[in-house]
Amino acid sequence: MNPLNRREKILELLKQDGQVAVKDLSALFDTSEVTLRSDLKHLEQQGKLKRFFGGAQSIESLPLITKSEPEDEIQLDNRYQMNSDSKERIASVAAGLVTKGDSIIIDSGSTTHLVAKCLAKEGGYTIITNNLAASAELLEAPDTTLVIVGGTYRSKTKSLHGYQAEQCLNEVQADVLIVGADGIDPEKGITTFNEGYAITAVMAACVQKVIAVVDSSKLGRIGFNKVLDASQIDTLVIDAGIPTETKRKFEERGLEVLVVE
Repeated sequence: MNPLNRREKILELLKQDGQVAVKDLSALFDTSEVTLRSDLKHLEQQGKLKRFFGGAQSIESLPLITKSEPEDEIQLDNRYQMNSDSKERIASVAAGLVTKGDSIIIDSGSTTHLVAKCLAKEGGYTIITNNLAASAELLEAPDTTLVIVGGTYRSKTKSLHGYQAEQCLNEVQADVLIVGADGIDPEKGITTFNEGYAITAVMAACVQKVIAVVDSSKLGRIGFNKVLDASQIDTLVIDAGIPTETKRKFEERGLEVLVVE
């Protein structure tokens, strides 16, 4: 099959299923994964799909940006000033959900950084992270093995992303992922406005439990990139600003919701 026909078929599959996986496409077309990734890159450059680690998603299936929110991400340094008291309490509760000896993956973000700060006080963990602010907190933590994921540096989030970062997590098995969010919704899950989001799904695939640490200002805020479906989150730690009805909707999707007073 020539490249043009193959790419047309990929778009047909996306229209039908919403997502495609490189491995499945390779088997279907009897073509190398390198060639299929090139096809997906070409189609993404044409604005016909959005790639993620191991596959691609149709543009139509991506969550929409809410009109009430700015269509951009916030610099990390500015995030610490937003609901700082709530974030401190959320981080403290989340840190209490892990057990000494656990292997923990910490994603980028301001609240995840605060979780790392809490964990560093006593130590006793194996921590894998792409979050440079978090890694700085953990450098002197007692009895702690720190693994820093390599990759392309994003100054807005002070974290490492991209293909090399995702490859660093190949065959990693850990206990817990601590993840933040630009936006969270019971139906849309975790979404973001930035381009450094693909690594989070790779992290989630490495762990037994996903803990989302999110302050209530992120509720209903929907970015254009989907990070994780709500069903992929095990526990949501959030402040008391979450409405009762929203809490119920998360619980109906199987999440444990811990409300921090």
